[in-house]
Amino acid sequence: MSLWGVMVCCARLSLVSNANNVLEKHLDDLFTRLENTPPDNEKDQRVIAMAASWLGRPCPIIPHYQTTISKPQTDFCDQLQSCMPSLKIEKEKSLNSLPPVDLSLPDRNMVIEIQGPFHYVSSDFKTRNGSTLLKIALLQKSGFEVIEIPINQLWNRNSIKRCINQIKTRINTPPKGRGSESLNNPQKLFFSNRLRL
Repeated sequence: MSLWGVMVCCARLSLVSNANNVLEKHLDDLFTRLENTPPDNEKDQRVIAMAASWLGRPCPIIPHYQTTISKPQTDFCDQLQSCMPSLKIEKEKSLNSLPPVDLSLPDRNMVIEIQGPFHYVSSDFKTRNGSTLLKIALLQKSGFEVIEIPINQLWNRNSIKRCINQIKTRINTPPKGRGSESLNNPQKLFFSNRLRL
């Protein structure tokens, strides 16, 4: 639990700065203590795998993840594929022993996360919870560009089309650096750690 907590703190800080040195030292110490005694339960194995990924170390275990493909995820994937037939899309893919991503675009080194209400602290689709922040930060540290789509952006055909058009634009634009984009506010486009539409 301590290892997971320190990683979440590192993930939260990575959104505003790169000053994780002190916390990463604690993360490294905790990981070193735990890596030689792999836990029996799957939840703890996943935490060990995430810590190894964060620290850039080989993972001492390969965790098993159960995958579930949601209807909104499938529908969005089908629509994206129909708009871009040559785009290679993989569903529920585990990358670098991390929890599976909703959609992976392996030829683009991008992932798309369809985020339902359980990804947020409250139902406002604004403040991501610790697990979601950690997953996004780990994917970014592994070199993936992450596009986050709150599920409330997929509730009507026009907003789905807007999301797909933004993804097309992002795919056809050279990356400006590792990051996460959120297709969240259709009225405004602004850059920060996340892109909101």
